[in-house]
Amino acid sequence: MIALLLALGSSLAYGCADFLGGLGARKVHVLRTVMIAAPASLAVELMLWPVLGASFGVGALGWGTASGVASAAAFSLLYRTLAIGPMNVLSPVTALVSAILPVGVGLFQGEHLGVAGLVGLPLALAAVVMVSAGHGAGAARPPRTALLLALGAGAAIALQLVFLHQAPSDSGVAPLIVGRAVSSAITLAAAGLMFRRLGSERPAYAVSAAAGVLDSLANLLFLMAARSGDLAVVAVITALYPAGTVLLARSVLAERIHRGQLVGLGTAAVAVSLLALT
Repeated sequence: MIALLLALGSSLAYGCADFLGGLGARKVHVLRTVMIAAPASLAVELMLWPVLGASFGVGALGWGTASGVASAAAFSLLYRTLAIGPMNVLSPVTALVSAILPVGVGLFQGEHLGVAGLVGLPLALAAVVMVSAGHGAGAARPPRTALLLALGAGAAIALQLVFLHQAPSDSGVAPLIVGRAVSSAITLAAAGLMFRRLGSERPAYAVSAAAGVLDSLANLLFLMAARSGDLAVVAVITALYPAGTVLLARSVLAERIHRGQLVGLGTAAVAVSLLALT
């Protein structure tokens, strides 16, 4: 139950972070948003260091670096995806892709699910599909470029989560700190190289920073959940984060939620209940 609650918290934080990041990237180049979000996320993790501890061993450094590279790609691809297409479609597509790889890794490493888990796991994946599928009348159809970016963002997120899970369980928040330091360095370097192409528009500082803070919180909750539960279960619950993004997009941007998405949200609630019994 502890792992389940942590995963749900991670899912909620990811959903809110994605919404704010996509919103911030709509009027400026995506790198301007990430330049603020990534360092803000790093600042939060550094503040957590004295509280939660960190052990910078070889494993934490290696896996943290790998997660940082994947995180930099995920930040840029995801925020760009959500900036150019309807959030209520592209966010679930990204989530589905991001769930499949960690679930496969967890099962490959020998994790076993009970009867409730064997039903709840595919049901949760189906819920993500239902939230994203079935365009209703008047619903926006995302462009092909946005769908390709969503697939790439999902793959990058999946790799980031798998790499974090592989870090030693006694390393504290070291993998998060290393990963965010690496992703921040990559982002700032890319921004420096592309400075003339970033435009003169000022980014939404508060929105971008809030996205980074929430992303840091989501990563921390995921890491804690994965250390106390099965990766397959934790990953698929975390992948339900589009529910938060979809609801925020509906409330703030008036994006339409069609009947299929509502069914998907209900299915997700049933799936989480079943996984809680695993």
